[in-house]
Amino acid sequence: MSNESPFFNSRIECPVCKTINEYESIKVGAYVEGERDTDFCPTGIKWRYEKYESYNPLVFFIATCANCCYSREFNSSFKEWQSDSHFKTYRLKTVRASHLAQLGDGDSVIKKFASGLDVPRYPNESAIIKLHLAILDEELSERPNFLDLGRWYLRLGWVFRDLGKGENPNKGFLKGLLAEIKSQYNQLLASVNNSKEICSVFKRHLNAHFETDRISAEMKSLMMPFKDQFTAKLEEFEKSAEANQQQLNALENLLEEYQTMTVGSDDGDNAGSFGGFPAFTDFLSDISENWDGCVINERQALTKAAHYYKQAFIEGHHISQGNQQVQALYLIAELSRRTGQHDQAKEYFASTIKHGQELIYRNRNDKSQTALARKILELAIEQNKILKEEAKA
Repeated sequence: MSNESPFFNSRIECPVCKTINEYESIKVGAYVEGERDTDFCPTGIKWRYEKYESYNPLVFFIATCANCCYSREFNSSFKEWQSDSHFKTYRLKTVRASHLAQLGDGDSVIKKFASGLDVPRYPNESAIIKLHLAILDEELSERPNFLDLGRWYLRLGWVFRDLGKGENPNKGFLKGLLAEIKSQYNQLLASVNNSKEICSVFKRHLNAHFETDRISAEMKSLMMPFKDQFTAKLEEFEKSAEANQQQLNALENLLEEYQTMTVGSDDGDNAGSFGGFPAFTDFLSDISENWDGCVINERQALTKAAHYYKQAFIEGHHISQGNQQVQALYLIAELSRRTGQHDQAKEYFASTIKHGQELIYRNRNDKSQTALARKILELAIEQNKILKEEAKA
């Protein structure tokens, strides 16, 4: 293995805060890929540099400013943003204002994500954070690029998949589902606690109402029988709330026991801890409560990717006719299949096959124009067969 660096550095000014950053670009040949999964995720990645064996190359896919955390796909468009008049005229002003406004909020999503960035210690978790930051910044623009959002959520799914390597795939998937369940439990707990607080406020106001001395004795005689009835009802509610609290405590204990038996405990040596949270999924779950664009597992990421690819296809601004259109249709279908949206998958596999066949026929005398379409058509036919088998199961 070579001890040389697999990177070369590029100095680029941040469009938002004007900080000069040095970003690392991966040298050609620094790693090789084995094959591609059916959603085009690279598999069997092998680095020529032993130090980076645990790194997903997507760690370097997004450029994130070290000062303000503005994030963008690290491509030629970003490197040459200063000469991009459209970006500077129509996008930068809005994004800069919104990004800096969020950054000024001490409890902002940007700052929460920034607290977890640590590429040397957590390279793949940092890749997930950087992709989220890029998605957040894209959403801040007046007209978000749906194709970019789809591509970035797709890559989020790939990194989540890579995080699960080395363990049972079912276990990794179950961890993601458990994180969702625990997030929903926390919302349930918060709603119960909130109802108890509201009840306490109501009780104080009610007592103050009956204890007022600005009411005549005659009126008080009419009021007081109701006071006893209100008191009795509130006592019933408080007993019910206490019982609910006990049930929630029992439910939390059951969740912890279930997690320990199925995927392992977050306690012990706390090897899975992340940024003060029991695990990385808990870190993401906390952020997802304030921003619905945050995903905490592969399935959620792929669901979002399918949604934005579909939006991009409908809008039609960024997907060109031909191979790119066929590829987008296929991805909507395959991602829908992977996330259990079988009706949508069926619809888009049919569209992929139809458009793919038409493209190949129109360019039947030019194999270079149809090579990609032929490959995607083969994939679509095969995955559509799998979809039909899944539907029967």
